[in-house]
Amino acid sequence: MAAGGGGPLVPSHGPQGWRRDPRQGGCEPAASTEGPAHRPAPDPHPAGPPAPTARDTARTRGCEAFLTNDLGLRHRGCREPAVAPLPADAFLAAIAEHCGQAFAGRVVANQPVQEEDPFAGEILVMHVRECAEGELKIPFHVGRDRSRTWVLTRTAGGLRLAHDHRHEDGSADAITLYGGETATAGTARRQEFPVDADSIALFEREGLGASVTNVWAMEIDPGERFLYELARPGGRLFQAEFDLTSPVDPPPAPWGQPPLE
Repeated sequence: MAAGGGGPLVPSHGPQGWRRDPRQGGCEPAASTEGPAHRPAPDPHPAGPPAPTARDTARTRGCEAFLTNDLGLRHRGCREPAVAPLPADAFLAAIAEHCGQAFAGRVVANQPVQEEDPFAGEILVMHVRECAEGELKIPFHVGRDRSRTWVLTRTAGGLRLAHDHRHEDGSADAITLYGGETATAGTARRQEFPVDADSIALFEREGLGASVTNVWAMEIDPGERFLYELARPGGRLFQAEFDLTSPVDPPPAPWGQPPLE
C-alpha cells in the first residue's frame, strides 16, 4: 500500500504523470503528453564507447592519477611493476641464504676412474664462509686438505667461478685462480662456467692439456642440495653433492685465510 492510503499508481495523462490503480500492485510511468511526432528521432550514427581518459590509462599502468589542471597529470600511488631478479643474482642469493653454514658431501660421479683419486675415502665439507656484495667464498675441504676455495663473483655479464688454491703455509699454489665465466644466462638453479682464456694459458704452461676444455657447473636447490661439477667433452665427469638439509659444524679456516671474527 502506498503512503497516504491510496491505491497503486498507474499511468495517467494528467500533469502528474502518475495515477493510482486499485487493481495493480505497482507503479508505472504515465504516458507522455507529447505525441510520437514530438519525440526526438534516434541518432543514425550513435557514438561508440567513450575514449579512455587519462585516469583510465594511468590505472592500466598500476597508478592512481587525477587531473589537476590543463597542463597534465598528477600521479598518486604509482608503483613500478615488480621485476624478477636475473638468474645470476637469484643463483647467488640462493647460495647466500646458507651463509655461515657448512655441509657434508659425497662424490656422486667420478668418470673415468682416477688412478690417484684425492677424494677417495675422504670426508667432504663445503662452507659458505664469506658473503660480500656480489661475491661469495666457499671453502671446499677434502679430509684435512684445506687448500681449496671456490670464489663466485658477479660480473657485468653474469658470474665468474675461480678456484683459489693455497699451500698449508698460506702461499698460492702454482695452479690457482683458474676457472671461467658464464656464457649464457643460466638459471636460478644451475650455472655453467666454460674455461676462460687465462685459465687455458695457465693449464698449457703447467702441462695440463686435458684441462683446456673444462666446463665447471654448480647447482643449488635451496635447503635441499648443492652440486659441484667438472666436465670435459672427452667423457670426464666429476660431481660432488652436498646435503643442505643437515648443517654440520663449520671447519677450520682454509689455508691462507684468518679465522672469522
